[in-house]
This record gives sequence, C-alpha cells and structure tokens, in this order.
Amino acid sequence: MGLLGKITAFITATTMIAGADTSIADKAFDKYVLDKEVEELFTPVDPVELCSEIVIGWNLGNSLDATYGSGLSTETGWGNPKTTKELILKVKETGFNAVRIPTTWYNHADSDLNVDKEWFDRVQEVVDYAYDEGMYVILNAHHEDWYDPYKSNLTAAKRKMKNLWTQIANRFEKYGERLIFEGMNEPRWRGTNMEWNGGSSEGRQTVNQLNESFVKAVRATGGNNRYRALMIPTYAASASALDGFTLPEDKSLIVSIHAYSPYDFAMNEKGTTKFDPNSSGSTNELKWLAETLYDRFISKGVGAIIGECGTVNKNNLSDRLNWAGYFPKVFGEKGIPVFVWDNNAFGYGNETFGLLHRNTLTWEYPKYVKKLISTAKSVHK
Repeated sequence: MGLLGKITAFITATTMIAGADTSIADKAFDKYVLDKEVEELFTPVDPVELCSEIVIGWNLGNSLDATYGSGLSTETGWGNPKTTKELILKVKETGFNAVRIPTTWYNHADSDLNVDKEWFDRVQEVVDYAYDEGMYVILNAHHEDWYDPYKSNLTAAKRKMKNLWTQIANRFEKYGERLIFEGMNEPRWRGTNMEWNGGSSEGRQTVNQLNESFVKAVRATGGNNRYRALMIPTYAASASALDGFTLPEDKSLIVSIHAYSPYDFAMNEKGTTKFDPNSSGSTNELKWLAETLYDRFISKGVGAIIGECGTVNKNNLSDRLNWAGYFPKVFGEKGIPVFVWDNNAFGYGNETFGLLHRNTLTWEYPKYVKKLISTAKSVHK
C-alpha cells in the first residue's frame, strides 16, 4: 500500500472515532483504530508479490493447535509452554520474517463452531505478537476433523466452514495484507490407505469444493477481507494431489504444499541419513516440485508457499546442513517461500522437528537454523 493510501486510511479511522458512540469499544479492532496505523486494502493483494516479500517462515507447532485439555489450557496440553512475545521476538531477531500459527478451533466452540470469546482473545493476542512486529502471519484451521473430505460430509462441512471463517474474518478484518488466512491443514481421509498417497477423486474434488466455500465465506465479510491473500491446500497439502486440484475463481490465492522432502531423508527415520546437493538422487524430487509449482501457479499469477518442511534428527547434522543450504534455495529461486516446522520436540527420529527450546529461547541447532536463513536470504529478490 502506498503512503497516500495509508494516510487516507488513518484519517478515515480517526474521523470514525470522533463520531462514533461508545459501542465502538466493544469491537475487536479497537486498538488498531486507536493506536496503530490502519492499512486499508483497495485492490486484491498480488499473491506472487506477497510471497516474494516473505524471506523464510517459522511454524509455532503444537501450541495453539494442541487438542489435549480444555479451555485455554489446551495451548500447553502437548507439553509446550504458553507462547510469549519474547519467543516471537527471538524468532524474528534470528532472521525469520514470517510466522505460521497453526490453530485448532473445534475444541473451543459449540457443535456449530461458534467459537468461545476467550479463545478468540488468546489467538488474537498471539497473532499480534508477530503482526505488531511487522512480520507476515499465516493463521489457519489445523487439527479439525469436521472438514474430512468425504462427499457424505460435504454439506455439513461447508456449513461449518462458512460459520467458522466468517467469525475469524470478521475478527481480523482490519488487519492488512501481512495477515494471510489458510482455510484447512492437510484435509485427508485419515487412517485409510488413501491418507498420504494423493487421495481418491472423491477426496480431491471435495477438497476443491471446501476451498471454494472458504474463499466465499471470507470474501463475503467485506472490508480488507475482500482483497487479502487466502491460502488453500491440495488434498493432504500433498504434491502428489496436484492432479485434480482446481482453484476457486479469485484474484488473490496462494497454494499450500507441505514438503518433508525428500521423504527418506527428511522424515523417514528408517531411511537415509545422507543428503548430497550435488546428487540427483537427493535433489530431483525438490527440483521437480519447485518447477511444477512455478509452472502451474506462479507463472499464472497464483502464489505458492511450502507451509511445512523440515528434517528430523538422525544424528546427521552435517547432512542436515547440506539440506538447509539447498532446500530454501531451490524454492526461493522460483519465488516460493518455505516455513520450517518446529514442534519443540527433541531427541532422535520420527517427529523430532524441534529447533527452538521455548523455555530457554535457545536454538538446539544454531548452525542449521543460521544456514536455513542465510540460504533463503541469498536468493531473496
């Protein structure tokens, strides 16, 4: 947004305050009107340009998306401490300029997904930790079972999708282009042999329809939500589900893909411990995905983000450093930012994606994190 637009938005907001009645104090965006620059969007955010402004992102995994416990206690239900502004500042100061905030909503809502006010307040507080620091923020709907993509579930899921995202969009309507909404996380047929292999035609088509419902629900709330970038996944957020994936009719979309790749190195604890950036065996899968996302989406004005990626610890730090020196580069050269998954889980093998110790705010693998960031910066345009 240009300076003139920002000044105009600020004057407009100030005028609104002067003539408003006391009921404005109940609105969620009060503090943005009162003591922050209000960014008003007038045209659809260019999703490719927006992605180019993200250097590298970090995931606040297993915190607001945790499902154990009740009420606000769920945030610490999976063993992570309560998120603090100091934690987000540490992430920013290290070199990340974007944060993805996985968030689960169903366990803080009634059966129709009317969300508790205290949960909305807490989620907004954490969003503000990053957004107020000038960072890009992705807010999503994470471990939700109501959007499992079965045809028999579609009518109910679309109704809940509309209700949930209408609430979220209204709550955050005054936020500018640095806030991105992501409708679903890895929608799939869980616990079946169709879970991770690209799914069936039914599953992929149902995901397409749910993505469309998400986009319509957000756009219908008006204001900045008419124009902000919206992020939509393929089935299971998988590259193997690109065939059959269709985009809603919209001018500001970003496709979400997760890439713990190459799988045998990055995630399979029984796989290889080696990554050689000069070997086609290590790099072909990554090259193919970067080129495919560019050809299918970016070249046509649609953004793409690797919403989750990372490597588990196999006592192979030197090879993980090789990966960190390659992965952000191969995608960054195509204008695709990557968001590293961090679940604060340490040790050896499967799911040990921990990077930042959240109690002490120290990095477990500082050379690895530094390499990820320096590689991303080296190709950032």
